[in-house]
Amino acid sequence: MVVGVSGGADSLCLFHLLIRLAPEYRLRLHIAHLNHGLRGVEAEADAQSVAELAERWGVPCFLGRADVAALAQAPGVSLEEAARLARYRFLAETARRVGAATLAVGHNADDQAETVLMHFLRGSGPAGLRGMAPRSALDEHRLPEATEAPAPPQDLRAAFLSVGEPASTGLALVRPLLSSSRSEIEAYCAAHGFTPRFDRSNEDLTFYRNRLRHELLPLLASYNPGIRSVLAHTAAVMAGDYEVLRESGAAAWEALVRHREAAGEVQLDLAGWRALPLGLQRALIRQAIARLRHTLRNIDWEHVERAVWLAREGGTGQAATLSAGLELQIGYTTLRIAEEGVAWAPAPDVPQVAEPIVLRVPGVTEIGGDWSLAIRRLRRTRLPVGFAAKAAPWKAYLDAAAVGDVLTLRPREPGETFRPQGLGGHRSRLNEFMINAKIPRAVRAGWPLLIGQGGIAWVCGLRVDDHAAVRDDTTDVWEVWFTERQI
Repeated sequence: MVVGVSGGADSLCLFHLLIRLAPEYRLRLHIAHLNHGLRGVEAEADAQSVAELAERWGVPCFLGRADVAALAQAPGVSLEEAARLARYRFLAETARRVGAATLAVGHNADDQAETVLMHFLRGSGPAGLRGMAPRSALDEHRLPEATEAPAPPQDLRAAFLSVGEPASTGLALVRPLLSSSRSEIEAYCAAHGFTPRFDRSNEDLTFYRNRLRHELLPLLASYNPGIRSVLAHTAAVMAGDYEVLRESGAAAWEALVRHREAAGEVQLDLAGWRALPLGLQRALIRQAIARLRHTLRNIDWEHVERAVWLAREGGTGQAATLSAGLELQIGYTTLRIAEEGVAWAPAPDVPQVAEPIVLRVPGVTEIGGDWSLAIRRLRRTRLPVGFAAKAAPWKAYLDAAAVGDVLTLRPREPGETFRPQGLGGHRSRLNEFMINAKIPRAVRAGWPLLIGQGGIAWVCGLRVDDHAAVRDDTTDVWEVWFTERQI
């Protein structure tokens, strides 16, 4: 087990407890201490103190240094976030060097209260309000990918390692003190004669967490002295609720995902997604973002809400900006989350044809890709009231006598027109109709048209031609629908 030891009260208490428990649990401990490069000689003294502690207890010690100020120059990365990433990357590298499976850090109940409050103020959902877990996978902390690490230090007092960037680790992160208050931890250190190091940066009110700790929480305590316990209980309740949502979300993800992040995008079945409860709709959008942006820790709430609203109410071709350069796009049968501004080329959720295909009537015809077209004959009297309005986008009902028994599927031709049902017999240029329907340019040329004895009978997925529409005096109907083979 690698133990993160800063020299403060929390980490001293944690280390001493683990030393006492090591024989019972057969632990082999390793200390890891990172100098963030922010406090000059004070930080050097902290590292010296930790190295002496390790030597006194006979525990291997790894010291590292990071230029956190430089890391924080990256867009959207605060100094606090850069320090967090640097610490976990260093802990992971140390674990890899020594073959450890577990990392232990000294977060306590007061830290948990601050974390929950911080996430609440940022507008987080259950995932944030559950706070920190007593045990979690380090991979959940959105670390960048690995580079080859340098050799381990030989001189425990003087060697400082550059910070690597570990990839997927399989490491467990444990917080044994998460239910213990800061005052209990300080009392433990005093009882055992420890002198914790004092980090002046913990008093700096320019840091967001310090302002919560020293200004907001004391103010809230004037309303409820037990505010820290309330926030800790909130975290426990939310953690339980989040597990229910996570399991439901995982099942929905497996059922609805069509194209995974290996292709640089995620596509979800549109009809299935729209049938989900609102909470699961949000969860799947956030999961798609997280799959495509592994290092993104905080996903913007407003972007997700705007995207969810558009995905529920919008039409084909519309798009919404998400976090970190991603965009949600509405397709004909799928939602696509991908790089912002990247054109949506002909996709598997849009059938395409390159040349005329004579169809089996009735029967099923493979039309290429994963798509096929099925046709069957029905009596008009078998159709329910409102059948046309209830039809799926890729299904149509046609007057069998009007379109005949010889049906062909083909791409459009230059200058073609048709008479869209509902326009009183007026003609419309097919290209203009597709533009108004927000059909992406990339798929217009191969867009399938169903041709019968009277010409265009159906601009597939969009509109039936007026002459082919089912009327009150229709006797027989062709039911025509596209199906896509599921991946």
